[in-house]
Amino acid sequence: MKKLINHPENVVQEMIEGMVHAHPQRLKRVPGTNVLVRRDAPVRGKVALISGGGSGHEPSHAGYVGAGMLDGAVLGEVFTSPTPDQILEGIHAVNSGKGVLLIIKNYTGDIMNFEMAAELAEAEGIEVKKIVVNDDVAVEDSTYTTGRRGIAGTVFVHKIAGALAEKGASLEEVHRVAEKVVKQVRSMGMAMTPCTVPAAGRPSFEIGEHEMEIGIGIHGEPGTERSRLASADDIASKLVAHVLDDLKPAPGDKAAVMINGLGATPLMELYIIHKKVSEILAEKNIQVIDTFVGEYMTSLEMAGCSVTLLKLDDELTELLNAPADTIAWKK
Repeated sequence: MKKLINHPENVVQEMIEGMVHAHPQRLKRVPGTNVLVRRDAPVRGKVALISGGGSGHEPSHAGYVGAGMLDGAVLGEVFTSPTPDQILEGIHAVNSGKGVLLIIKNYTGDIMNFEMAAELAEAEGIEVKKIVVNDDVAVEDSTYTTGRRGIAGTVFVHKIAGALAEKGASLEEVHRVAEKVVKQVRSMGMAMTPCTVPAAGRPSFEIGEHEMEIGIGIHGEPGTERSRLASADDIASKLVAHVLDDLKPAPGDKAAVMINGLGATPLMELYIIHKKVSEILAEKNIQVIDTFVGEYMTSLEMAGCSVTLLKLDDELTELLNAPADTIAWKK
């Protein structure tokens, strides 16, 4: 295991400290917790948004804490859900009296712990709503989930729901638009190499030098098929085909595209993937309104990518283009 770390058991704590030291004008840590919130939290007069999950997916989720997106992120150990008490501390830290929306990726541990925290907060009189993101079209059930996994499409939920909250909308309205994004976003990923969880000290799976895994999850979960490594065009075509088959956009529909790197894929290669994706969408007369290429939700040092498509209407387009100022997203 070759990593720039000190001790495996300290990686999350030291990462959090490093983030706060690097971005003191945007982030602060809730004392005694793994919760990072906006420097100005709680923000009066607005619904608060919290997301989170296991660490190792940076910049998700703390990278999206800031004006126009999340008010707080709760960080678990690597690939491990944060505990209910940590999530509850996050709710306390961001709540300004207008309610809190919890944005949860569909993994069993996250669902259980965020729901438990929500129940505790509601018992204290805090209004809480939840949205579960399940954009991964690769599998219906997996090692970590019942139903589809939540992957890079979650970032679009952060952005669009966060923009509406920033405008002063009610909790009901922010929840409504988050639900709309979940219904209209789909993703699928692939990997060429595994990743190594620091505490484990060995790769999460084995794959041959000339092989790839299609439909893999962001924790190294098995995909739908393993085959010989194909060209970028073939990989892009396969991923897009699965996304389009599920989303079923009509000719003339508008969309946003995200080509997401999993941690060890050069931007050069991500842009090559995007070239083919954009050609396919143009052939199908799908109008791409905005494109995002880079690392938005990673899996430690895994080499690979995911393709996300969000079907847009006028409301979602306006909110996607609204200002945001976070470490990882500026518009």
